Amino acid sequence: MKALTWQGTENVSVEDVPDPRIEQPNDAIIKVTSTAICGSDLHLYKVLGPYLHPGDVLGHETMGIVEEVGPEAGDLQVGDRVVVPFNISCGHCWMCSRGLFAQCETTQNTQYGKGASLFGYTDLYGAVPGGQAEYLRVPQAQFGPIKVPDEVPDERYLYVSDVLPTAWQAFAFADVAEGQTLAVFGLGPIGQMTARIAKDAGVRVIGIDRVPERLELARQWGFDVIDLDAVDDVPSAVLDLTEGRGADGTVDAVGMEAHGNPVAEKAITAAGMLPSAVAKPVIDRLAIDRVAALTAAIKSVRRGGTVSVSGVYGGEIDPMPMMEMFDRGITMRLGQCHVKRWTDDIVKVLQKDADVLGTESLATHRLPLAEAAGAYEMFQKKQDGCIKVVLKP
Repeated sequence: MKALTWQGTENVSVEDVPDPRIEQPNDAIIKVTSTAICGSDLHLYKVLGPYLHPGDVLGHETMGIVEEVGPEAGDLQVGDRVVVPFNISCGHCWMCSRGLFAQCETTQNTQYGKGASLFGYTDLYGAVPGGQAEYLRVPQAQFGPIKVPDEVPDERYLYVSDVLPTAWQAFAFADVAEGQTLAVFGLGPIGQMTARIAKDAGVRVIGIDRVPERLELARQWGFDVIDLDAVDDVPSAVLDLTEGRGADGTVDAVGMEAHGNPVAEKAITAAGMLPSAVAKPVIDRLAIDRVAALTAAIKSVRRGGTVSVSGVYGGEIDPMPMMEMFDRGITMRLGQCHVKRWTDDIVKVLQKDADVLGTESLATHRLPLAEAAGAYEMFQKKQDGCIKVVLKP
């Protein structure tokens, strides 16, 4: 089959790879109909290369048609149309029974001290081949895949794989109520959907970014926006829009891709260029992130407010404004999304006649899988107004 493979730092290509097969009784094989490029994939494209191997298949936002099932794949049947959560969870272990599906003990990667396995995401998270391919093997198929209706476009449900539940959790963790204000840092796909979910719940949204196309899209949805390149001090701008108090909750939907710290950017780039044996301990224990978005989110929340972090971070030695955080009594909630914890609520919204979250129009680029390599570069460099890419095998 054809699949998008990692070949080196900022080097991916579509290659012929072996077709997946049933390896465990609770596996399933799906024929991929749509798969998307996630902002988290950019970490693999540049930073996390030491945990990848040439030929690794990337991608964790996938849906398709079930082609084959193992004897213990539950009620999943050949011909079912499904969307596949990006984290691989069993649904019955101690963690899963508490709704902590991203920490599933059945697929947890204890060798690296990491949580549940993820599709297409390095040795750190199980080295499970990803879904930017013609076919995908789905472990734990008795629990993971979510059946979707046949009569709606793929993109109505595709983002249940990652974008929507990650955004839903980001909003839930921010702990804001109807009539309150949420400031969303980063208006990529996660930030856009977090803002739309907040709006649907009656929450006022302030969106912060510097990319013109992202800011304009947020304006079209009726959000207040702050252009990072038009203000000297983002927290002060948020305070000006909130009677000097700050937002009731903030969301960091950027993570370690944030700009604003050139030293951190150089360190991240250098770590990604080191030989694997040297780079792994550096990234694991000594890495620093670009925490500009996180720091701004902390400084923009009101006293007693909540900072929700959905952006991915990898460092362990970054300075935090602890005195300010303590004095102002803020709460922080963060972590990998527990996809299946939120899917029932999300599906109820998607089943409405109107596309109230705009899932079908989120993608700015729809390309054949054969053009995936160029799409990665375009997405990373934010070229051609690119906000979201959907690939069609």
